[in-house]
Amino acid sequence: MKFIDLSAPLENEEAVDFPPKITFIDHKKGAELLGGAFSLASAKSPLSKLWKYILFALGIKPLKASDFPDGLGLAWEKITVAGHRGTHFDAPYHFGPLSEGKPSKTIDEVPLDFCYGNGVVLDLRHKKAGELISRQEIEAAAKKINYEIQPRDIVLIMTGADKYWGQKIYPRIHPGVSREAILYLLNLGVKVIGIDAFGFDRAFDLMINEYQKTGNSAVLWPAHLTGRIKEYFHIERLINLDKIPQPHGFKVACFPIKIKKASMGWVRAVAMVEE
Repeated sequence: MKFIDLSAPLENEEAVDFPPKITFIDHKKGAELLGGAFSLASAKSPLSKLWKYILFALGIKPLKASDFPDGLGLAWEKITVAGHRGTHFDAPYHFGPLSEGKPSKTIDEVPLDFCYGNGVVLDLRHKKAGELISRQEIEAAAKKINYEIQPRDIVLIMTGADKYWGQKIYPRIHPGVSREAILYLLNLGVKVIGIDAFGFDRAFDLMINEYQKTGNSAVLWPAHLTGRIKEYFHIERLINLDKIPQPHGFKVACFPIKIKKASMGWVRAVAMVEE
């Protein structure tokens, strides 16, 4: 079995507004902090905790860095990040409070059996930035690979925009997916759709400018808001779809991290191909 990583890293260098901020604590610093943390955690009362904090501030700790083998403790990270960053799995709650007239599922309510299944890659790399992918183009992409999309297939839309990951142009280099294209896939029984781009909809400024010119609210986030009409889940900012050696006949696993009542969860999406 060949495993292909479809997830981009969560990193400080992500070229988006409000990028992640990751503070790395190395093993040496970890040893120093563990001594203090052990001291504070062992306090039995508020007064005891205050006394131990004073001792800690004075550099008096029950454990010193030199007490650890090789003077090295444990490494860890402190991460501050907006939710919809990196490769992530959007729940229906992201799209609106209701889906199909019922309360929308949050990420902790995603059925796990939706997150593993047969994968199919639809090649839409000919579409330019700012264009819309139509239902007819989805049908044509499936026909080109001689494949009929089946219920519960995990459909991966390849735009090629992942090649611009980390560049300032990345949030604007992709096409959007039309409402009709999304509904077509959902009516075939698809529950999870992924894309190797910043998002399923066109760049923010393109949608806003078109709305200001036309007054037509249907141009605002049409792919996302389709989830209010018919329940579905989507994955944004995938990578490496072009490295999957065949357009179908492989498995996809895309289990999101479980965040209580959240609209999204980061995901380590993987394609599995039998060799």
